[in-house]
Parts: sequence; structure tokens; C-alpha cells
Amino acid sequence: MMEIYLDNAATTPVVPPVVEAITDCLKNDYGNPSSMHRLGIRAEKRVKEAKNRVSNLLKAAPEEIVFTSGGTEANNLAILGTAYNRRRIGKHCITTAIEHPSVLQAFRHLENQGYEISYLPVDRNGVISPDDVQKNLREDTVLVSIMHVNNETGSVQPISKVGAILNGQVNKPIFHVDAIQSAGKLPIFPSSWGIDLLSVSGHKIHAPKGIGALYIRKGVRLQPILFGGNQQDGLRSGTENLPGIVGIGVAAKWIGQLLDEKSDYLAGLKKKLIEDIRRFIPGIVINGSTENSAPHILNIGFPGLRGEILLHALEEEGVYVSSGSACSSRDKRFSHVLKAMGVDELVLEGSIRLSTSYLTTMEEIEAFTPRLVRTVKRIERFTRR
Repeated sequence: MMEIYLDNAATTPVVPPVVEAITDCLKNDYGNPSSMHRLGIRAEKRVKEAKNRVSNLLKAAPEEIVFTSGGTEANNLAILGTAYNRRRIGKHCITTAIEHPSVLQAFRHLENQGYEISYLPVDRNGVISPDDVQKNLREDTVLVSIMHVNNETGSVQPISKVGAILNGQVNKPIFHVDAIQSAGKLPIFPSSWGIDLLSVSGHKIHAPKGIGALYIRKGVRLQPILFGGNQQDGLRSGTENLPGIVGIGVAAKWIGQLLDEKSDYLAGLKKKLIEDIRRFIPGIVINGSTENSAPHILNIGFPGLRGEILLHALEEEGVYVSSGSACSSRDKRFSHVLKAMGVDELVLEGSIRLSTSYLTTMEEIEAFTPRLVRTVKRIERFTRR
């Protein structure tokens, strides 16, 4: 039976060009990028090449890229580094109620240190209002952090509109965007959107786990949260993860080409999923908008079913999906994102997330729906209320 992997928002398979590049690096370029000898210089060249590739994907300059251990560290460096650096200016920050735990928990940490955080609400489609950003701005606001694409529903936030609002402020807050789910799937323009800091994660774009990057607009200052050997201009001390950096560089180039050449591919897969599921399973609920959403994420509610039961039943059919964020699904019964959207509890409890990648085929999408229908029919008589 063909396995169908529809959990790409949790992590993506590492593609062959990335594996080959990492293997070559491990075999031949084992020098420390900080070393002055030939092997170190060669390793440093690899880092610079990867910065060029990641910066091309993000429409940025190579010197504006700092490598991290992943998206969580990138988000933490952006949020804590900004808050600590600007604490003499103010201690007020703005974010949203539907952020990833790596953002929300960083802000909870700041709250424990005396910072005041405004959490913006979202509408039923999971989207904030730019007017709410405007209303919550204060003279002591030092940071606004809003994700581009929500990792559970795929809702797309009005980043360019928020950036325009912030650019109009006399004392402009730093604008951080978590682009971990949008990089490589949607075009990103940090400079023209007024973004100061932007986070990406390697394992969401077919690089290995344990590598990420933070775009830091030229002139923006952060207080480091790691201290040591002063690598990466002192912003992120620690010997660079050279194989991971090489991997994210190759992955950024690979996915950037697909974004340019196959911009409608993921949207076509999602459209097919929605059409087929609606045709064969009446009563399902799409959580969020089908229009203003990322092309690779679809969150579906099955009223009266249990999402966790459905997830494991699909696994028996060779299908892999998620019941929410992989970083929080083990800790919480209900998704904080769906709750913030006002989703009915019966729908909320029975929701699963389907997420595709450029490796997902139409054949897999066509094979998925019959398995889903068969699974729902098999379990609904035991779990529907």
C-alpha cells in the first residue's frame, strides 16, 4: 500500500540534493569556519555560499542572515533580543493570539520580567485586523511580532499592511515576522513590507532539523541570547553547524526555484483535496478561509469525531496527518488557534490538519480521499455523539 505523507507543516523530507551536499560537506569540509588555515577558510566559504542562497529566497542581503539551531531559536532571538535591547525605550509588545508556541512562550517569559504584552484577536478565518495593531500601539511599544502563515490553519496575515502602519510611526517598533510556514511557499518581501526581523526553519523547506535562520535588517540591533566565541558578528555565538548550514542553503535554492516555476502546484493539490472531501463527506467544516490561506495547509473539522482517533485510524491506512501543531499537540487537548477563531467545540475536537509539499503528487491526493472516507465510516458509529 502506498504511504501518503500529509504532515509537511510538521516537517518535510530532506531532498536528495540536500543529502548529497551535506554528505560531501561531512566528508570533505570538516574544518571550523573560525579557523585561519585552508580548511577553515574553505568552511567559511561554504557558510557564505549558504547565506547567499537563503538571502536570495528571502529577497535580502547575505549580511542580513544569521544562522540558528532552528525556527524556535530564531523566534526567541528576535523577540528576546529586541525586548532586552530596547527595554530603556519601553516594555510593551504586540503579538497575536494564534502564534506558534516558540513565540507565545517567549512573550510569557517577558511578561514574567515585567513586560506588558497585547495579544491581538483574530476573526473566524484566523486573521487579525490591521486596525487592531494601530489601536494597540503606544509610545512605549518596542516590538510587534506577527506570523505570516499560521501553522495550523494556513491563514495569511496582512503583513504588508501592518508594516505600512508601523513605518508611519514616529517611534517605529521593531517588526518581527515568523515566516517559518510561508518561506518557499509564498513570495516574501521583507524590505518592501517593512519587516525588520524574519524567522525561517530548515526542516520546513526540506533541509535537516536543527538549522534555521533569522533575517535581521541592516541597522537593527539585538542583544544576543547566546554568549561565547563571538561567531556571526556576536549575534549567535557557537561553532557554526556547517553541514546544517550547507543543507539549508541548498534547500533554499531548491525550493526557491520551485516557488518560481510551480507557483500554482500546491494550490492545485489543495483545491483537489477540498473538492473531493466535500463531495464524499458531507458536513465537514473547513477551519479558516479557503481563499486567503496558504496553498499547502488545510484544516478540516469532522463534527462529533475525535481528531486524535481519526489521526491514528488514518495511520493504519498508511496516511500521515496531524491534529494540530506538532510542537504543542502533545501538551494541550484543544488547539489554542482554533479556540481563538471561535470554532465550535465539537468541530474543534474533531479537527485534523493536512499539509502538502512540492513532493506530494496528485496521485497521492486522489488516493487519500477514499481512505479518508473509509476511515470516517469505520469510526463514526463508535465516536459520534
